Order: sequence, then structure tokens, then C-alpha cells
Amino acid sequence: MTHGTPTARKPKAPRHPRPSCAIGVLLVLAVNGPALAQPERLSIVSNNEIIGHIAAEVRDGRTTIDYRVDDNGRGPKHREEIVTGPNGVPTEWTVNGTSLMGGPVRESYRWEKGRASWSSQAEAGSVESREPALYILNDDSPWADGIYARAALAAGGELPVLPGGSLRITRLRDIAVPGETVTVYRLDGVALAPSYVALRADKSLFAAFGAKGAAIRAGHEAEVPRFVALGAELERDRVRQISAATGHRFTTPVRIRNVHIFDPVTGQRGPRSTVVVMRDRIARIIADDAAAAPADHVVIEGEGGTLYPGLHDMHAHNTLDSGLYYLAAGVTQTRDMGNDNGFLLDLLPRIAAGEIAGPHIVPSGFIEGRSAFSARNGIVADSLEASLDAVRWYADHGFREIKIYNSFTPAWVKPVAAEAHRLGMGVTGHIPAFATPDGMIADGYDTIAHINQLVLGWVLKPGEDTRSPLRLTAMARAADLDFDTPAVRRTVALMKKNGTALDTTTMILERLMLSRAGEVAEADAPYLAHMPIGYQRYRKRSFVPLDGPEEDARYRKAFTRLVDVMRLLNGNGIRLLPGTDDSTGVSVHRELELYVRAGMTPAQTLRAASLDAADYLGQAHERGQIARGRLAELVLVAGDPTQDISEVRRPRMVMAGGAVYFPAEIYRALGIKPFAEPPAITLPKPRTESIPPSPGLMLFDAHETGPDAD
Repeated sequence: MTHGTPTARKPKAPRHPRPSCAIGVLLVLAVNGPALAQPERLSIVSNNEIIGHIAAEVRDGRTTIDYRVDDNGRGPKHREEIVTGPNGVPTEWTVNGTSLMGGPVRESYRWEKGRASWSSQAEAGSVESREPALYILNDDSPWADGIYARAALAAGGELPVLPGGSLRITRLRDIAVPGETVTVYRLDGVALAPSYVALRADKSLFAAFGAKGAAIRAGHEAEVPRFVALGAELERDRVRQISAATGHRFTTPVRIRNVHIFDPVTGQRGPRSTVVVMRDRIARIIADDAAAAPADHVVIEGEGGTLYPGLHDMHAHNTLDSGLYYLAAGVTQTRDMGNDNGFLLDLLPRIAAGEIAGPHIVPSGFIEGRSAFSARNGIVADSLEASLDAVRWYADHGFREIKIYNSFTPAWVKPVAAEAHRLGMGVTGHIPAFATPDGMIADGYDTIAHINQLVLGWVLKPGEDTRSPLRLTAMARAADLDFDTPAVRRTVALMKKNGTALDTTTMILERLMLSRAGEVAEADAPYLAHMPIGYQRYRKRSFVPLDGPEEDARYRKAFTRLVDVMRLLNGNGIRLLPGTDDSTGVSVHRELELYVRAGMTPAQTLRAASLDAADYLGQAHERGQIARGRLAELVLVAGDPTQDISEVRRPRMVMAGGAVYFPAEIYRALGIKPFAEPPAITLPKPRTESIPPSPGLMLFDAHETGPDAD
């Protein structure tokens, strides 16, 4: 599938450059220098392997860049031309080529005679500008990092940028590298997450790096692990600070009053009640509560809203900051479907201890085969014995299941699945190249990952290779998919017989198939205006190459057919697991809207995302339902999501891991305009022996409107 296209760290790339399942992020290196006089070749590195390059030539104030990434059959490939003015800010900047999944890129910026004009996938515009203004590309290469950083420093640390927003740079520390000392900075303001850069003494860019990976000036690749570790440290510090400020923990009971509780078993929204929580467990449910709250209770006013169990994302690729986005969206548990193993094993205890805010994570162990298209993630096995060793390693380290990927050798699936099952683990994954869903189900798959991986078995021609973007572009053929064929009937019957589930991620297919340059997609319209300008622009682009209106119409018809596939499977009693392959949180909301479009009622959809998901994970005894003794993973909204599933887009309060979160606080800390204000909360009168409230939590009376009351 793809990395999803979540929160863009920079306008040029998805937030976790992670297209998904291959989660191998597109790690980048940006090198630029005012005095560059000879060609430079930059290595793009992922998981200690070179996956691309930047070749740059600078002459007479003009820079020509060739940028190419090949990561699991994907990656941007384009050419840039930059003309730099006297102040170091580009006066001309053009980009031509293709983006992550092969969609066309044609972007241009020009400043001339007091006017700046630009055109990109997202939009076209122009403004008067006495001097050249810094333009943030929609489809840039890593080379741009140096330009952005130097411009922000020259402006004193912050400057407005085109087409909107502002860029801020913060100096963090100096570090010694072979032969010199570089200074580390953080760039904030135009995307959902910051970028980290290391600048040399002459302000040329030595490295660009983050918690998931790094890239570095050619010849200095040995420094990559060090910068990856530094990126993780810096991101942990940032996320830890936001987590501490927004996660409110109490040593006395929390009383959530005047709420209608959604029961996923009956599908009903009950009468007004009160839920009492002590730390991380539901202590009591009180019907028709009219009594005054005990003096030592924290009281949250539900104001007649709906309280429902926390949602699940059953196809996630967690990052250090994804937990904040998930909690703000009411997602309290995720199934991680492939990650850097060391990173994930480090993250899990940090979340459990409350150091890093995030949902509970159920890990899946990623196993890939060796090929030119291999995803740089998890464990890459080049033999059956190595694959079996990988299964045992994941079992020893507490992973619930294994996930098989595109380049895995199909003949190894049966013995590998048997070993996983012997060890009590589940088996899920993509359908490996040149294999079929029927074959993988017969060989031991418990779940298929992604609706397109299932449908490919019905539309591919023999010998076609799905290790390329074909696994997406072939979806256009689904426009003509006939369900009354032997192939479809056989697969559905096999899934019913074996109890095989589908983790759908339909919303990411919608995003990739239906996003169009310059348009706000239907799926993005409810939330996009709340996001930073860089992410707004990133969402307004095409991901698939389109050859005219007929092909556009086929993709649209084909996506409707994918929703019909969900309807077909659900009607045949096949378990559907709501997943996203994205980590913005809001993508879970869209996935649930598509479940309703596929014929489920809102109540059935809420159950699928709460109790049914917990049941699949073997946790129905303590998650997925609001009842005494169960974990307090709760979401409060003002409306009734059993009537309108889109009400889940506006959580006012979320409880998880023994903490109370107000999504408005999280969103403001992340630079996002909140979707709903917090409920009123009253704290017990402090006593000298009591523990003070969490940082950032304000004390106020019940008549006030919430933590942000004037």
C-alpha cells in the first residue's frame, strides 16, 4: 500500500514520510551552500541503504537539481531549476517530474518587478511583494531545507512565507562531527510536524534528520545513526513536553456527569448517566444521577453529550507524535502494522509510563523478502530459515502477529504461518507479488491488509508485478468488477470458511485514487481548513497519473466499487477491521464514514471500531465497552454518533491510560485549530497534602466553559 499520507512534516512529503506499509520513510539529505562551485551528489539513505540521490549543479546563481527516490517501487522523481536573488531567496523556482506514486508534478514560482506569482498542484496565485518573498514549495526536494533555514535565520528567526503562514527557526545545540562543528535547528510553522536540520558554519545544510531516519552530505553516511538518535531525542523532548501539558492525571475519582452512554452490544445510546473513573478503570455507572458530587471528585460536565468507547485504528504506523493526533481524535488503541523494531520497542514502555501521550499499541512484526523493491522496514529475510527466525524473534519480543509484505517469497508463507500459529501469533499482510489472496488464505493468513490487496486478486493479469505502483493504479480496473464471477465468489467463500478478516484502509485508497490537484477532496473537506497551510496544500494534489477525463471517471467509478466490496463482504459476515495506513487521527473518522456508506448503520460502525476491534485483538474483556471494571478508554462528543457518524469528528474529552485529555489543548499545541471546545470541569479544593494538578490545567468553576474560559 502506501505510507498513508498523513501529517506532512514539510509541505513536500507526508508527515511520516511514511507511505505506509513500507513504512520505510523517505529519509532525506539536503545540502546547499552559498559558495557551492562544483557539482554535488547527495545520498538519500533509508535503513542504512541508499535509495536515491540528489545531483546538484550551481552556476552563476542558477541551481539545477536532479532528484530521484526509489523506495519499494515508489518515490518522487523530478528536476528543479532555482535562480537565487542577492538576499539568498529564490526569485525563480520550477519543479517538473512525478511525485510519490507517479502523479505529475509541475510547479513554478517567480518574483519579478514587485510581484510574486506561483502555480502548483494545490493552487495558483500572485501577490505584490516589494522584495523577493520566501516561497514554500508544494513538491520540493531536500535541497529546499537549506534555503528555508537560511532565509529564516536572515529574518531573525521568523518570517512570513508564501502562499501563507510563517516559518520559524529555533537554535537547539551545537554538535561536533568529523572535521567541524554544526548547529542543529528546528523548523516550525507550515506543516504538522517540525523539521530538524544541521547547518555548517557557512550556513550550508549538513544534514536533515528526524526520529525515524536521516540523510546526510555524501561522504558522511557513517554519521546517519548518530543523527537518527539525535532526531529521536529531540522529538521525544518536544512530544514529552506537549504530553505533560495536555495529559491531566488525578489521584481522586473523576466523575463524568450527564452523558448518554453508547453500548456497542445493544447498539443503543442509553439514558442520562454518570460514569465514575478511578485512575484507569471504570469504578461505577450511576443512572439518573441527581446527587451532589463528593467533595474529592473531579467533575466533568457532559452536558447531555454521548460517551462512547475509544476508537481503534487497526492499520497504523506509529511515530513519536502520532499518539497526540490519535488521542485528539478519540483513538485509544492502534494495531501497528510495521515499524522500526527498535523504535517501537522503545516507544511502548514510554506510552505505558505516561511519558509519551498515545493510544495503547498492539505491535505486528514486519517481515519482507529481499528484492530490488524491498521495503526498508522490520526484518528483511532472504531465506526460509531467516523468515522462521524472524517469526521467533517477534514472538520472543511480545508481538501479537506477523505481517508479510510484497517481496516475500510466496512458497515460504505456509511454513512461516504455521510457525507463527504454533507460537500463538496471528498472520496478516499484503499479498506477495505473483501470489493470490486465495493462495495466501489457504496457506494461513488470518487477515488481509488493505482492500486493494484483496481486489488485486480479481483484476490483475498473470505475471503482473505488484511491487510497483501498479498495486494502486490497477485499482482503476475495479470500475468493471463483476461480483458474480467464479473468482470473486471463490475468494468470498474461502474467507467465510477460514474466518479471514480484512483490514480495509479504504480511506487511504480514496485519498490516493480521488485526490485531484487544486481541489479539496470530499474526504478532507470537514477538517482541512483547521490544518497548517503546508498540510492543506499537500492534500490538494493528484497521486495517480491521469490521462484525461475518461481515466478520471474510471478511478471514481472504481472507488465506488471498492465501497461495494465492503458491502459485499459485510453482507457475507466477513469481519471488517477499520484501519487507515495514516496517523493523523482524523483519517479514522473518514474510514468510519465509509463504513456507513457501505451499508453499516452508525451504531454498527461504532461497534466495529470499538468492541469488535477489541474482540479481534483478544481484549473484549477489558476494552471496547463502558462497564464497571473495564479500562476507562472513553470519548465524549456533544452530539449523537449513533445517528450521524460524523459526530466522532468533534471529541471534547478523551480518557486513556489513566489520563484526561482535552483535544482542543492538544490541537492548539500542534498548531491546529480545534474542532470542539472542552467541557466544563471542576476540581476538588486543593489540600496541602494533595498532589497538584497537571501542568497546563486551569482551575475553574462549574459555570465556566472549560480550560479555555475567558
